[in-house]
Amino acid sequence: MEIESDAFSEHNPFLYMNFYEMNNEGFFVAEQNGYIVGFVVGYQSSLSEGRIFSLAVRDGFRSMGIGAKLMDSIVSVFATNFLQYASLETRLSNERAQEFYERMGFIPCWREHGYYSDGEDGVIMKKRLTPFTAISADYTI
Repeated sequence: MEIESDAFSEHNPFLYMNFYEMNNEGFFVAEQNGYIVGFVVGYQSSLSEGRIFSLAVRDGFRSMGIGAKLMDSIVSVFATNFLQYASLETRLSNERAQEFYERMGFIPCWREHGYYSDGEDGVIMKKRLTPFTAISADYTI
């Protein structure tokens, strides 16, 4: 919840406790030496699609491949459950996140005007899933 509060202002951190209780297979954390450094939360949003609700890595641990490994983990769950697509959204102003998601194979699909509570537009991005190979990580996920 601390990482969520530091990274985002939109979500209620206590929502994550509900996500975990209802869908623990779509909730991953990355640890380094017993210290939680990032997380991803996703769920099946339709018969063919999984939605990545949130992904965040703690300051000081970014650009180390942790976000990519977390993303691989949730996308692997979606693919294992025979979902065809993964989707997510990000702020229009968050170019760093958009670049990261594009490197992970997501493409921008459309813009949602006024998506966020402060009126900023959101960019909806999707990735077509294929059978996924297992990942190996230096971090416990």
